[in-house]
Formats: sequence, structure tokens, C-alpha cells
Amino acid sequence: MSSPPLEARSLTKHFLAGDGSELKTLRGVDLRVESGEVVAIIGASGVGKSTLLHLLGGLDLPTDGQVLVGGETIAEMEEEPRAAMRNRSIGFVFQFHHLLRDFSAVENVALPMRIAGAQKSEASARAKSLLDSVGLTDRRDHLPNQLSGGEQQRVAVARALVNDPLVLLADEPSGNLDGPTSKELHRLLFRLREEQGTSMVLVTHNLELARQSDRIFELKQGILHPEGTEEVGDRVG
Repeated sequence: MSSPPLEARSLTKHFLAGDGSELKTLRGVDLRVESGEVVAIIGASGVGKSTLLHLLGGLDLPTDGQVLVGGETIAEMEEEPRAAMRNRSIGFVFQFHHLLRDFSAVENVALPMRIAGAQKSEASARAKSLLDSVGLTDRRDHLPNQLSGGEQQRVAVARALVNDPLVLLADEPSGNLDGPTSKELHRLLFRLREEQGTSMVLVTHNLELARQSDRIFELKQGILHPEGTEEVGDRVG
């Protein structure tokens, strides 16, 4: 039986508060994401959703517990191989696109492949293909400040997928967009899932986006609680 793209086992994360006391943000999180599955994580502001996503993506290490990406345990890696694993196996999409302002769209998308050692021609061809897939064929050579907010996020999605990652992690991917543009981005994410089979974990306040996922969890008091799509749908309703 092959390993899932992403698995968390008994994750805890503690921080020191200003008064020296221990703040327990995550208290034993278990999550298994199967191949091609989309999981949504909802919850109130400040409960630790972004903290959890950073742990799942190897941007931070847990106080205790394990994160496995394709069967590899992140915490057992040194920083350099962990960074290489992140670049190779995990795609990130954040609320703000974080595009390099002096790089064109195609250069931004190609960058993770170049970091991974791909030739410029190979990375450029893959980047152009992905920009075509997200509807930006005519905007490949534009700089970020020449693109709309929705177009910038589509470039960020293409960049996240350029290395064909095992899992895509998105933190409020449409949180900085207006309603119609948000819906367009949501349709894009699920179309790409169907076309490429990419597993996704979506942290979102957008219950309409969450309702489209295969499974929904609410993070409360440091623990993930499974939610039904019908229940979330009623909240959207």
C-alpha cells in the first residue's frame, strides 16, 4: 500500500506567551490526505489554521508529532533537504501572491523548477503550459503590477503546480479577491484537480469554497473536528 501524499500524526504546537506561559495552539492533530483529495479546514480567526498549514508544509516544525509527505518524515530532515523537499513535493498558494515584481509571469512560474535544477528551456516550456491552463496565454510576459489581482493569483497557482507537487496547500487563496473573482479562482482550483489529480488542503473562511471539498474539518481548541458538507452548506445558505 503506497503512502498518502500528506499525513499528520498527533501534531502539537506550543508557543511561549509574553508572560512566559505556554500557549497550546495545536493539541494532537491527525489528518490523512489521499491522492487527488481536496480537504478544507475552517475555523475562527486565531485558532491556528495557518500554523497548522505551515507545519503541514514544513515551513515550521511541530512541538511534537509527525508530518509525512509521500511517506517522508519532515522533522527528520536537515534544513537543506527539507527545503528541497518543499520545493519538489509541496505547492503553496497564500492570500497574497508573493510574486517577484521584477520577474514576468512566466519567469515567476518557472522559478521553482529552476531552483530544482531544471534547464531554462524546460522550465519555461512547463511554465507556459501551466499559464495556458489557467487562462493567461496572453499575459505570460507581463510583470505582476501589470496584472489584476485575480490574474496574479492564477500565476501563483501555476507556480505552485510547476513541479507537479504531491500536495497543494492554500491559505485563504481567495481572501484578497472580490466575490466574482473568488468564484473564478475556486472553479480554477477544482478544474486543475480534475485535470492533474493534485491533492489539496485549503484553509479558508469561505464556506462556499469549503463546501466544494471532499472533506471538511473545523479547527477548534487545537483539534480538527470533521464537519459535514450539509452542515457547512446550511451556514452558507
